[in-house]
This record gives sequence, structure tokens and C-alpha cells, in this order.
Amino acid sequence: MPLTYSDYLKIDQLLSLQRPKSAGPEHDEMLFIIIHQVYELWFKEVLHEVDHVCRLLRDGDRPRIEHTLKRILTILKTMVGQVDVLETLTPQEFLSFRSSLESASGFQSHQFRALEAALGKKDPEVLERFPQGSAARQMIEQRHDNPGLWDAFLVCLAGEGVPVPERDLQRKVSRSVEPSPALQRVLVEIYRDRPAVAAICDLLLDLDEGIQEWRYRHVKMVERTIGAKSGTGGSSGVGYLASTLFKPLFPDLWAIRSEL
Repeated sequence: MPLTYSDYLKIDQLLSLQRPKSAGPEHDEMLFIIIHQVYELWFKEVLHEVDHVCRLLRDGDRPRIEHTLKRILTILKTMVGQVDVLETLTPQEFLSFRSSLESASGFQSHQFRALEAALGKKDPEVLERFPQGSAARQMIEQRHDNPGLWDAFLVCLAGEGVPVPERDLQRKVSRSVEPSPALQRVLVEIYRDRPAVAAICDLLLDLDEGIQEWRYRHVKMVERTIGAKSGTGGSSGVGYLASTLFKPLFPDLWAIRSEL
């Protein structure tokens, strides 16, 4: 039997995964489920692309590095745009099925936590929110314990003959990326003398900004939907989300802007 579109994409299985829990069920719960499932698919794809661009960076394949980073940026714009769809849910519409979520919360998205770690945000406290030995925790632990995108970028710079400080090349990868004045001086010289390499720096800056934009839109969407109420899953809601804003993944690329 020839392969069909439905077989290849597992359409029947995919369409069976939207299972509202509210009585009725409430009309708007379907949208809520689908949009969050789509986000999880995008998280999976961005992780896939980040792993790919890390390999390209280590190999010094500059054209494909730029191509892949641009793809990730396009996906981020799509993710930000999807917030517009979520914002069509009024507070009353969300409240109609919110109790059905019980303790479930986006706070518990292990893929997003893994993505944060892959991009350089390593927070050990995140691990405590997932059961010891669970597949979700193991996925995040693996991302915490291994080099991320910034580390691959530094390897790429060294491969291009850039004098990356040894301290940065040998940094403890289980920690978040921290500002490095010595590396900042090197980055300034890259912008002055090596425009092709600076183009990669700018794409990483765009990626950092894109993640921050998604966080901001997410915070405002939650604020307009539940206000100052506590979030499901035990989070403080808007208060917690707001605390994640304006914290760059790649602080050195921001620190040098006044020097350029």
C-alpha cells in the first residue's frame, strides 16, 4: 500500500490528542490545548535546529550557520505571532475551563527548560521541579551538563583565529553564561575588523532579542487574561514571568553596544 499524507504525518494520531477536560466541554478549551501543543512542537524543532547550528559552529561552516540561525529567528517570529491567537481568549472564556487544568501549567514545560539550558540559561533549581529519574528531568540534565550554543560559538571564533580568552573557552558549561570583560574586548575588535564574523554575532543578538520578545508577549498575554491571580501549577503567575524579563542569554553581545 503506497504511503499517504495521513500515514506519513500520523494525522489520525495527531488529531486524537486534543482532549478537553472541562464539562461540556467548554468551547474555548480546544483552542487552548491546540496552541500549547503547537508551541511544544516548535520547542522541539528549535532544539533540533540549535543542536544543528552547534555542530555547524564547531565545524566552522559559516554559510550554513547563518542559514540555520535565520531559520530559528523565523520560527521565533511565528511563536511570538501565535500569542495573538491566545489573546483572543477573554478572561471570562479562560475562566470557563481554567479549573480543569488543576495543577497543570506551562511552568512545567520540560522542553522549554531544555531550550533555555541549550541557549545558556542554566538554573539548577529548575531540575527540582521534575521527578528524579523522569525522562523530562534527564533531558534537562543533559542540556545543563553539556556545552550550549554560546560555547559552540566560542569554539567557532577560536577556529577562525580569533584570540578567545582561554578562561571563556574552558568555562564551566553547567553554569549560565556570564559577562566576560576580556571577551568583550575581543568582540569589539571583531565588529571593527571582521564583518563576516560580526554577522554571526548579530544573528545571535537577534536570537537573544527574539527570546526576550517572546517572554514579554507571553507575560502581557497572561496579565491581560488572569491579572494578578496566581498561576496554575503553583507559580506566582505574572510576578514570576515578569522576573524572567530583560535577562539576556548572551550578555557580552549587549555589553559592547556602546563601544561600537
